[in-house]
Amino acid sequence: MPRDIPLGNGNLLIAFDQNYHIRDLYWPHVGQENHALGHPFRTGVWVEGQFRWFDDMKWHRSLKLETETLVSDVRLEHPELRVSIQCADTVDFHEDLFIRRMEISNLEPRDREIRIFFHHDFHIAGNDIGDTVYYEPERRSIIHYKDKYWFMMNGAVTVSNDQPGPGWEPIKGAFPGLVVGIHQWACGLKEIHNLQGTWRDAEDGQLQGGVVAHGSVDSTIGFNLQVKAGGTRLLYYWMAVSSNFEGVTTLNRMVRQRGPQVFIDRTIAFWRLWLQVHLPDMDGLPEAVVEEYKRSLLTIRTQVDEGGAVIAANDSDISSDVRDTYSYMWSRDGALVTHALNQAGYLDLPRAFFQFCDRVHSREGYLLHKYNPDGSLASSWLPWAMDGEKNLPIQEDETSLVLWALWEHFSRFGDISFIKPLYRTLICPLADFIAGYRDKVSGLPLPSYDLWEERRGILSWTVGATWGGLNAAAQFARAFGETARAKNYNRAAGEIKAGTERHLWQPALNRFVRMVNRTDDGNWDVDPTIDASLVGLWKFGMYAPDEPKIVSTMLAIQEQLWIKTNVGGVARYTDDHYHQVSHDIANVPGNPWFICTLWLAQWYALTAKHPDDLGRALELLEWVSGHALPSGILAEQVDPYTDEPLSVSPLTWSHAAYVSTVLTYLQRKIHLGAK
Repeated sequence: MPRDIPLGNGNLLIAFDQNYHIRDLYWPHVGQENHALGHPFRTGVWVEGQFRWFDDMKWHRSLKLETETLVSDVRLEHPELRVSIQCADTVDFHEDLFIRRMEISNLEPRDREIRIFFHHDFHIAGNDIGDTVYYEPERRSIIHYKDKYWFMMNGAVTVSNDQPGPGWEPIKGAFPGLVVGIHQWACGLKEIHNLQGTWRDAEDGQLQGGVVAHGSVDSTIGFNLQVKAGGTRLLYYWMAVSSNFEGVTTLNRMVRQRGPQVFIDRTIAFWRLWLQVHLPDMDGLPEAVVEEYKRSLLTIRTQVDEGGAVIAANDSDISSDVRDTYSYMWSRDGALVTHALNQAGYLDLPRAFFQFCDRVHSREGYLLHKYNPDGSLASSWLPWAMDGEKNLPIQEDETSLVLWALWEHFSRFGDISFIKPLYRTLICPLADFIAGYRDKVSGLPLPSYDLWEERRGILSWTVGATWGGLNAAAQFARAFGETARAKNYNRAAGEIKAGTERHLWQPALNRFVRMVNRTDDGNWDVDPTIDASLVGLWKFGMYAPDEPKIVSTMLAIQEQLWIKTNVGGVARYTDDHYHQVSHDIANVPGNPWFICTLWLAQWYALTAKHPDDLGRALELLEWVSGHALPSGILAEQVDPYTDEPLSVSPLTWSHAAYVSTVLTYLQRKIHLGAK
């Protein structure tokens, strides 16, 4: 199930699913630890003996985000409850604080009591062992904790004559007009002894209490609101996150004293400022394309950890297949996302990414498969042994593209003081490795794993990326006055291009091929499968986009990988089995991927010779924005028949490719003198 609404600040990330339930909650790193682990944090409504959780199919839902900011704009209405709710959710841009604002409207012509319940199914630090939950009476709140992870949940309602029950007194010192403190609560066990959790206790509208529980636990809190006929009441809910009791209580006190709306308002203002300060002139672009560009930048920001790790995706539902996720940093994804941010004018996030790579690369100068957000080595399925011998389990493009993206960063910003310490510790070790990790006869890179992580060989994408990395390293070496080193890198890049001409270009096919491998008898095994990743041959500079050999290759991609259904889009390659929906390969070679479709759009833009030639690129940008979720979120791929999101959502790379393609289009438009 996709994550329609991701909200975060670089430390705390909270993601909602299509039912408007919280499903993922990461802190203190984006992507690490997941304290929800995909289990729903439910929200429900009780009115006059009827109860409905937000996943009830009869809710009419509109899940969007406010324009130009990381605040939700959610509208719900239930025809049986005769209740409508307008919601705004956000993670404060500075504090590790999650705020929810709900305007609850009574659609009946009589006064009614409406009760709102919030359920918390924590799996703190990614498991349910040894958690504690308790009711904190001084602050009238619920606290979950384990080790260095603390979560306090509280709320407030607008002032009214109603009180939630006998003996209940509001906390003093609250922001004027608000009554702070939960009205009902329940702490209990879950997932053991056939216990489902305290959320079941809420369904009669009355929680039975329970002030503490430990082990595998959950909690539910409730608010009782008297709402006049046709009237509206305002409810706030917040979650404070810190490493200890003092931290969460300090945040709780800030909200109580300043008022929760202050944090929503300031977060709206901050993200609009963050976005607008670098917005290009997009006059003439369709509104949907402009809005998707803005949403993509903001979505990228939610997926980047403050420590520099660019996380591929934070959608824990993918773990149901192999018990692993996309919540890692692949340096390939990171380099391409960072490049898009550089193109968009952002400096700080790319700097943090390159420093992250400087910390984690091996002594030999390569980057391994993927890393956790804290810099530790992540899980991998790439083997260290093959045919009884040691095998280096790398995707060489992950090393090369860091160099390529770093030169793009430097050439754009002239960031000399930042680059200086990285020259010896990052640039030279990585460049020396890729210059040496080559076949001495062909000049091509030695076999490594492809960007799709499915096959090992000498891939056109990897060849193009390695050329791009060496070209970048040569320019760095020349800039630092090391001409001999620059010549060595240029020589290696030249030998790679010559090997590409000899072995990856196939005259009989009139195009490049995806992969080659040297056989034991010295011949070459050719994989002619048409693959969208062939764009790597021009994307990183080895060939010009309008070079005839590239043109014929790209036309083959356009013809053979376009999805011939009402959905459209470009597949990764012919007969792609990953999340495969159809075996009608002639019409559906694979599922449409956003990044592959955007690569084609970039190529159309870069090869345009006249302003009118830009039309096809714009059509594909509109195709992407038209196939996003209503919230603007882009998945990895979509169903070729139903257009439903497949695999993870959002995919950071999808949003980065959109940003990069829009900017490429705009730059080409200026170059061609288009109005």
